[in-house]
Amino acid sequence: MIYIEYILLALGVVYLSGKASKYVDLLDKKTTLSGAFIGGVMLSAVTSLPEVFTSVSSTLLLDKPGLCIGNILGSNLFNIAVLATLIIVFYKGFSTCKISKGHLKVSLLVALMYGAMLLNYLDILNFDIFTISITSIIIVIIYGFAIKYLSSENGEVSEEEVEDTSDLTVKQVLIRFAAVSVGIIALSILITFVTDKISIELNLGAGLAGAIFLGIATSLPELSSTYALFKIKNYNIAIGNIIGSNIFNFTILSLADMVYVGQGIYDYSDPKTVNLLVFGTLATFFSMIVLENKNKLVRIGSSCMVLVCYALFLIV
Repeated sequence: MIYIEYILLALGVVYLSGKASKYVDLLDKKTTLSGAFIGGVMLSAVTSLPEVFTSVSSTLLLDKPGLCIGNILGSNLFNIAVLATLIIVFYKGFSTCKISKGHLKVSLLVALMYGAMLLNYLDILNFDIFTISITSIIIVIIYGFAIKYLSSENGEVSEEEVEDTSDLTVKQVLIRFAAVSVGIIALSILITFVTDKISIELNLGAGLAGAIFLGIATSLPELSSTYALFKIKNYNIAIGNIIGSNIFNFTILSLADMVYVGQGIYDYSDPKTVNLLVFGTLATFFSMIVLENKNKLVRIGSSCMVLVCYALFLIV
């Protein structure tokens, strides 16, 4: 019964996140915001709502920071694996598209966040300032630079324009978006409790349970929205969605650290969490090679290495 609950809740998160993505897409058509900002900030924030509330509830309500960090690192690694898979499958169209330079810069910032967490694990950046880890503060500062890069994009990347056929006003879209967001919040909190029950029943560590059950379930919105964008050849916003989601996910750790007063959020007691950190860092560097290099063999080879990183995490 518990697995049926998990599946139903996961499907509910996907459905509502798809609706939220639709409303964000309408805002894209009805406003003058750049595609890079839409994909890297707005859409990524929408599809990362499940990570926000599952992570915060796993720390505050369940008192299990291992679930939180496993969820975030697992979601990030899964997201990059999804992107790598779609690049391989849709490579013919992807190879001719022009990718925003801002995405590579943001990918570098994601790598810096992984670096900050690695230094925290090594006890180099493992101290607090007013009960908040210095690692969390660094992550928030880096995210600020990411928003700066994405918001400065002026839309020079050419994408096929899609006509706005909706009769909804911007205000109506915002109201519907808010209603769907509330539903995502409720289902995300419920799926956290179900995941905790599954981890106990299967005798899984918090890091592994967070990476597999929470990480994949809360990444389904990114998977569905990115696949849809690849299908319509809007590669630039699709890439921004994944990269933006990953860097936004790190800020969720900072948020959880701020509300988890008196205790540290960076729990590496589960070896699977350390594996996620290492393989996530490697996968991020391979994804940067895909964005930077236009050679077909290098791009496909680097995409395959991202998938190898995810497979090694599951095996190890």
